[in-house]
Amino acid sequence: MVQDHGPSIKDDETYQRLREDGASKEKAARIANAGSEASKKGGKHPPYEDWTRDDLYAQAQKVGIEGRSDMTKDQLINALRNH
Repeated sequence: MVQDHGPSIKDDETYQRLREDGASKEKAARIANAGSEASKKGGKHPPYEDWTRDDLYAQAQKVGIEGRSDMTKDQLINALRNH
């Protein structure tokens, strides 16, 4: 039986499956609440490889990635993808 995770989680089944697979609560909630409108590719933004390091840094700051100021472009991309 799927547990009710409250009104802040739109898709409890997806949330629970992601948590069992090891996703953080934040990441599981983000994905579960995205619903079917989220594409497999990740949306309308160009791939991170096409972003400048400054843009990647700003995004890392927005989502709260620690240690971002010392990261290279490739490290920022990896951190953003695994956040």
